Amino acid sequence: MTTESTGPAGSAEPTGASGNTTRAWLRERSELGVCVLLFALGVLVLTDALTMDVDIAQRGPIGPRTVPFVVGAGLLLVGALLAVDVLRGGRGEAEGGEDVDLDEPADWRTVLLLTGVFLGAAVLIGPLGFPIAGALLFWGAAYALGSRHYGRDPLIAAGLSLFTYFVFDNLLGVPLPGGPLMGVL
Repeated sequence: MTTESTGPAGSAEPTGASGNTTRAWLRERSELGVCVLLFALGVLVLTDALTMDVDIAQRGPIGPRTVPFVVGAGLLLVGALLAVDVLRGGRGEAEGGEDVDLDEPADWRTVLLLTGVFLGAAVLIGPLGFPIAGALLFWGAAYALGSRHYGRDPLIAAGLSLFTYFVFDNLLGVPLPGGPLMGVL
């Protein structure tokens, strides 16, 4: 025999169901998880910006901390506004794209291939340098996403990687590791 109590909305519910009610309330407002993620990222970015060493790079009133402060504050603001909207009853619409079949499962093979390519590039950028690791990253991403042009893709990846290296290293002044190609480039 269960006793019934009146919930916050005035509906009768079993006494032991308060855990289920809380779980149901959170499930209906799952967007709050995105709010927590945005808030945590905003705090992380702001904390990182506050601990950033800027003595060398500071050349005026707008320094290297400016963009992280703006991004961190923006993340906090968007997270708070989204939380208010969700708590007021706002809900995101389900994806309704023409080319998206919502009944199909996720393509985990592609996700795992892309994850492996990104992690491989992160590991290889130190010993091989950005031009080679970047070319492997670009070619691996194209392969993981379905391109099977084995003659064209590596050439485009190498060109894109070299172009990116030259833009960052020479034009923007952001030093990237050159690896064994440092003397050649």
